[in-house]
Amino acid sequence: MPLDVVDRLAALDTASISDALDSLGIPGVLTGITARVPGARAAGRAFTVGYRPVQGGTRRFRNAADYLDEVPAGSFVVIDNGGSTTCTNWGSLLTAVAQRRGVRGTALHGSARDIAEIRAAGYPLFSTGTTMVSGKNRVELAATGQPITIGGVTVRPGDIVVADDNGVLVVPAERAAEVAERAERVEGTEAAIAEAVAGGMRLDEARRTYGYARPWEGPARAAGRA
Repeated sequence: MPLDVVDRLAALDTASISDALDSLGIPGVLTGITARVPGARAAGRAFTVGYRPVQGGTRRFRNAADYLDEVPAGSFVVIDNGGSTTCTNWGSLLTAVAQRRGVRGTALHGSARDIAEIRAAGYPLFSTGTTMVSGKNRVELAATGQPITIGGVTVRPGDIVVADDNGVLVVPAERAAEVAERAERVEGTEAAIAEAVAGGMRLDEARRTYGYARPWEGPARAAGRA
């Protein structure tokens, strides 16, 4: 049975997927969002979350949000808090809930805390920054399930988010199969070049022989890693 497109993309390096997106003229990198748990990899359908600052003049308690109870298993949570480094939108409690619900990872255009606990849990967390300052009474939920834009890249619910130590990118849902095929070919081309060089071929010759300039046109490499 053919692999689901999310699983195909999950098996690929984000560098290969980025090359495939470049070949199609599709921007996809969520710039500035980096891995907080080294070695963690994840891919899933985007569940989008937007925050806004709490306005002054109110004494009513403003929670940072309880939306996780509505997130479907297999989702990848993408949060937009404007890249803020002044307060958090993710910590150990949300991590525990996310893991229990089968959420695959979180990409946060903003800051997280409880990093040691999250690393110990092995949860794939990616964020702009870290801080210990709570988001309670500082930010509030603006919306879920709506398109959000991070660094010029729009993330829509259902788009596929892929993340690893290189960073985070998003693949438009309607182009996912095409991107996966091209990324598999990128990996096939690079594997052929590496094998040729290991066998004694000059790098420039190997690149020329195996089509380094347009690697997405090369031989497809089967999805998955040994």
